[in-house]
Amino acid sequence: MEPIINMLKHEFELPLSNPILGFSLILLIILLSPILLKRLNIPGIIVLILSGVLIGPHGLNLLEKNSAVDLFSTIGLLYIMFIAGLELDMNEFKANKNKSVLFGFFTFIIPLAIGFPVCHYLLEYNVNSSLLTASMFATHTLVTYPMVSKLGISKNQAVAVTVGGTILTDTAVLIILAVIMGSEAGGLTADFWVRLGISLSIFIVIMFLIIPKIAEWFFHKLENEKHSHYIFVLFIVFLAAFLAELAGVEPIIGAFMAGLALNRLIPHSSALMNRIEFIGNSLFIPFFLISVGMLVDVRVIMDGPTALIIAGTLSVVALVGKWCAAFLTQISFKYSSAQRQLIFGLSSAHAAATLAVILVGYQAGVLDKNILNGTIILILITCVIASFATQKAGVNIAKKAEEPSSSTIANTGTTLSDEHILLPIANTKNMEKALEFATLIKDKKSAYPISILTIVPNDREAEKNMGKAKEELQRFSSEATASEVKTEIIATIDYNASNGIARTARETLANIIILGWPGKKGFIEKLIGEKIDFLLTYTDKTIFIGDFRNPLVNNHRMLVTAPPFSELEHGFDTWVNKVCRLSEELNIPVWYYCTTDTRGAIEKHMQAHKINSEHQFEVLENWDDFFTLSGELKPNDLFVLISARKGSVSHLNIMDNLPAKLEKYFAKNSKIIVYP
Repeated sequence: MEPIINMLKHEFELPLSNPILGFSLILLIILLSPILLKRLNIPGIIVLILSGVLIGPHGLNLLEKNSAVDLFSTIGLLYIMFIAGLELDMNEFKANKNKSVLFGFFTFIIPLAIGFPVCHYLLEYNVNSSLLTASMFATHTLVTYPMVSKLGISKNQAVAVTVGGTILTDTAVLIILAVIMGSEAGGLTADFWVRLGISLSIFIVIMFLIIPKIAEWFFHKLENEKHSHYIFVLFIVFLAAFLAELAGVEPIIGAFMAGLALNRLIPHSSALMNRIEFIGNSLFIPFFLISVGMLVDVRVIMDGPTALIIAGTLSVVALVGKWCAAFLTQISFKYSSAQRQLIFGLSSAHAAATLAVILVGYQAGVLDKNILNGTIILILITCVIASFATQKAGVNIAKKAEEPSSSTIANTGTTLSDEHILLPIANTKNMEKALEFATLIKDKKSAYPISILTIVPNDREAEKNMGKAKEELQRFSSEATASEVKTEIIATIDYNASNGIARTARETLANIIILGWPGKKGFIEKLIGEKIDFLLTYTDKTIFIGDFRNPLVNNHRMLVTAPPFSELEHGFDTWVNKVCRLSEELNIPVWYYCTTDTRGAIEKHMQAHKINSEHQFEVLENWDDFFTLSGELKPNDLFVLISARKGSVSHLNIMDNLPAKLEKYFAKNSKIIVYP
């Protein structure tokens, strides 16, 4: 009995030495934090940081900050930066890159300009110590970014500008750190600058020229190995972090660059994106936030007035500098007060990069213990204030974004949230790509699931075949479920497939029907012609017919051809919305070939809906010659043809029997025909 008691005593000695017990404690905190914050109305980030303070070596000493904690903490930090790069709306970023540069300048130079005189003249530190401490004020960590992501406002322009500015200011600060360390070591020579410039150039070439091509090849060759996709992405993140370290900058820069490099290849609505966010938000990011709290030594307050004065001074300077940068950004770009507060909330939290700068300076003897302790208190204060600011501003912006406006009302008088997609499946071989397409274009505010339909012939085996059909479709719908998109399996009996589709569309109130391209090219007219004619005649739904030759993420451009007067058709807003949504999800430009009147209508629609997708227009007055566009297409171009029903204002005789004609002229490309 005594050996057992001694063993238990050893296991429960503080700090906990058993790694399983320690990990269980961390998971318990991550589990209980959301429950506590609901009752206390406190941002979850603060609960996690305070939990870290409580269980850390300077609190109850339940857990020591060992190599395992450091590893998970590093993964969490890299994950935050990677997701920030991955979720960044590249079209929004490109459209506002000058704003990001200006904000990056403000959030770098203002804290530096305020901090240097305070440290040099008020706290009486030398030039190098003052410059290094002031540069710490300029850096910040996107600790509160997960809050923005959860609120669904990551595509707001203020977020894009802040994230872009973050990478600029952090890079500048880390270069200053390298310069000061080089100066202290007496190595600030021409060789130092040449070496830094060459290493950074090589790193950028690898990240933006080589990595995307490898990733595109991998996703194409192993299209069905979904679990391998996540492992591959994780490998790229850590490889990029290591390469950044070799290049002379911090690993967080590499993780952010990895996010930018893979941005186009991982659509925001994809199952892969959902897996990345789920694992990060469930485990790695909370682990990082707890580890930040474990750094805080509350006993520093008891070390005398000097520690308190320095901690208070550093915190005030850091917050004032970031608020001034956010205020000047608001004035410059005429942002709302909520957007200014959001920028301040995102950019005022000091954690990883701040700690990196101060620890390096402390270990090199440039900074003393007072600055180190003051910085740790600053981390706690700024993270708490940033959390409250981001939560309040984010909720306000999210509420305004959800308010219905006249621009979201379709011609039928219904909102986009009434959208219901019906996906009839005849051949499960092509189902996966058609389902991915439906998932990407689906309006996220719609309460309706994607209805996957199969028609069973009405014969003696009908009941048996219905069960088999449902079972087979259920396996494929799991991919959409992984993207957090609801699906509904419908199996129905009918003598005629076209009649079954039309009847089900009416019964389910579907307003969009997505059809797959037939597999046997020689029978196109027979297999698809009759079905399409019937559906066009007996339904008033928007119909998409897709021939997806390549994975959607492998497309580099979208060419959209619209006939004259297509802007007058009832479903004009619907197809423009879906083209723009697909462009944003795949992060590819759209080339419109249309008349000047149609161009004006498309631009008006995009302006009304505040759509920033990259696009170009080419005038195509003689629509009868649209087949000549086959010469303009490249293998990785997606061709979208806007057609029309017979008798409608934009219908032309050349539109008859379109699938067969497209198969002849555009055989090698993925293509979509749209019937508004």
